[in-house]
Amino acid sequence: MIQPIKKEKVIAYVDGFNLYFGMKANGNDTLWLNIQQLILSLLKPNQELIYIYYFTSRISNNPDKEKRQKIYLEALETLQDFKIIYGKFQSNIETCRKCGNTYPYASEKMTDVNIAITLLEDAFLDKYDTAFLITGDSDLVPPIKSIHKLFPIKRVFVAFPPNRENISIKNEAKGSMTIGRKKLKDGQFPQIVVKSNGYKLEKPISWQ
Repeated sequence: MIQPIKKEKVIAYVDGFNLYFGMKANGNDTLWLNIQQLILSLLKPNQELIYIYYFTSRISNNPDKEKRQKIYLEALETLQDFKIIYGKFQSNIETCRKCGNTYPYASEKMTDVNIAITLLEDAFLDKYDTAFLITGDSDLVPPIKSIHKLFPIKRVFVAFPPNRENISIKNEAKGSMTIGRKKLKDGQFPQIVVKSNGYKLEKPISWQ
């Protein structure tokens, strides 16, 4: 009797802001992205997607952006085997050394740390054979190196968002690619996403 081929377990780890800004550099028409649909389209036939982690922070001090993000995150929450892990969006004040003027800016905190911890925890718990990492952030080179050192049979495969290819990550990953525009266009949510309670989430107008 022929034994069925055991499929390779894959967990995806998505750097939300890195992906967002990579896509946004080419316009807004791919931002209504169904992450699960995209990842499934990138896997090989011998791979099985077990779970997806999406790492982001809730933005603040911009009502329009907050509203669009809220709609999108609620759309993502309709996906199965999917979890959003939040960092912090921190407001800061920058002072110009030349003129002395101050201006506010915001920065995302904790995402790279959250990704690193989750990658390593799941490796120790043997939850995946391959970690499918979507990012271009070189801060994630150390955990990639650690996983390959501690777990030689496991692999971290990196899918770079558009405009985010990083040679230092590429050198440490056991395989990499850059996500193409067609894959992003083919992986969009429908115009309206319906939540389990019947509430309808509509694609933001500026993302059309």
